[in-house]
Amino acid sequence: QVQLVESGGGLVAAGGSLRLSCAASGISFSIYTMGWYRQAPGKQRELVATITRGGRPSYAESVKGRFSISRDNAKDTVFLQMSSLKPEDTAVYYCTAHYASDYWGQGTQVTVSS
Repeated sequence: QVQLVESGGGLVAAGGSLRLSCAASGISFSIYTMGWYRQAPGKQRELVATITRGGRPSYAESVKGRFSISRDNAKDTVFLQMSSLKPEDTAVYYCTAHYASDYWGQGTQVTVSS
């Protein structure tokens, strides 16, 4: 059974930082492209960042220079370091794993107060 379990969300003031973690189980983590998506109330889900199995990251324009994605294949975990947070970053953040199939976590709430 595949599980992606996010943690690290919460309430933070604008300009602050949070680090999200996603622990994977039930997959060969090292071969998967891992990613983070987010969905704000009333908006479509959007891609935030991905990292390939080779460790190459990519980012949405809206978070470039503020967010950093990384992975620890020894711990089957992917991270999203978020800095200089803005109120518009408020959303539920979802971890994803993509290879032959796509898997999603249950999401973690990030709220940035102005």
